[in-house]
Amino acid sequence: MSKKTFSRTVYDNLDSFVYGRAEYPVGLANGMSIGGGTVYPEINFTLPPMTIDKDTMPRVLENYREIIEGICKRAVELEVPGFVAEIETLPPMTFNPEWGTEVTKIVVDCVKDYAAKQGLKAAVRITPNDIREGSGLEHMWRGRHWDLILKTFEDCAAAGADFLAIESVGGKEVHDEAIMYGDIKKSLFALSVLGCRDMEKLWTEITGIAEKTATIPSGDTACAFGNTALVLADRGYVSKVFAAVVRVMTAVRSLVALECGARGPHKDCGYEGVYIKAITGTPIATEGRTAACAHLSPLGNVAACLADLWSNESVQNIKLLGGMAPTVSFEQLAYDCRLMNEASARGPETALLLRDLHADSDSRLDPQAYVLRPDVVLRISGELVKETGYYNRTKKAAELALGEIETAHKEGKLKLSDREEASLESLLEETAALPSDESTLIEEVIGDCEKLDPKKYDM
Repeated sequence: MSKKTFSRTVYDNLDSFVYGRAEYPVGLANGMSIGGGTVYPEINFTLPPMTIDKDTMPRVLENYREIIEGICKRAVELEVPGFVAEIETLPPMTFNPEWGTEVTKIVVDCVKDYAAKQGLKAAVRITPNDIREGSGLEHMWRGRHWDLILKTFEDCAAAGADFLAIESVGGKEVHDEAIMYGDIKKSLFALSVLGCRDMEKLWTEITGIAEKTATIPSGDTACAFGNTALVLADRGYVSKVFAAVVRVMTAVRSLVALECGARGPHKDCGYEGVYIKAITGTPIATEGRTAACAHLSPLGNVAACLADLWSNESVQNIKLLGGMAPTVSFEQLAYDCRLMNEASARGPETALLLRDLHADSDSRLDPQAYVLRPDVVLRISGELVKETGYYNRTKKAAELALGEIETAHKEGKLKLSDREEASLESLLEETAALPSDESTLIEEVIGDCEKLDPKKYDM
């Protein structure tokens, strides 16, 4: 299959760049149209703290049965127009694909039962855990770990999943080190060289599986890169400016999935999805305030500006006063979606007012929020796609993000602490000094990556 190329943004009008509407909606046989005018909740859930092995699998399956039953029941009671249930397999469920398949079947069967008896509309996204880490890894693109991931995709698709997604980790071993030291050059190497090469290999396989199983290859997320930086910035370990720049850089890596045939919706924990939507017109899932059950962030409202699916990240199946946590979390998502859909129903002016309130309420306070503003996203995306090649694009993403942050701070649109101002100045200097070509970057960086085994990337 030949790769797609994206040399211009789909959107050139800010007024058409809004939640609930994507240029290329993803339709399902049950009538749901993601990006077709309605924002749907996407509920992501996981187990309470417990061991997963062959002896505990009956309890594991009972947990998932309880979770999806509670969600479907509440969805009917709240009269949601539809929802997506996402299953992120835990590592043992990818190392043992039959376990992930059993979980998928339970969720799919419950959804189908509610569809038949109650008319509920829903879809299931399967996101196998990327297990390609650790000393036992033979190679990124062959061997036991690789084979198990692909088998998990195939078997879960056969069990009835609608969407295929992953949080891939190619380059993570280097990028973790880059974050630790605030090293923009090493971040560029991890994302544009290792990450993009891995994405090409992985998404060529995933789209092939999707075609074979009549499922939808939805998208990847740079959670392992951008969200790691976000969480560490929130805790004060790295600068917020650095985390913001990394977030924009990750868009180039995540775009590779679309170049290889992914159709959306882009996965929730990749906040870089707003750039994917701007460039490709595919619908996206986003998470914000409703993701506080999994991680804190400064992006609670701005993340809703362009959502086509509104997600909660991942919530454990534990008991709260209001009920089981996944059901409670689903209700929060449903009400947020109801508000966005009501604003859209009142016309474009109201929809845009709500979008801009979401953006303005966060973007002055943190550079990570500022680079997610719809107007900033369109400006950066428009320049970014003029570049060719993963290295040039990722380097340009860093330059553009820093330029937007610097201008916003000077104009009083973005507040930066003294520490963040110093980080901005340092990153501007470091980015200006980056090598002009990929081969020079590789030569300068590859020997300085403590945990990287180049042979596992055929380097």
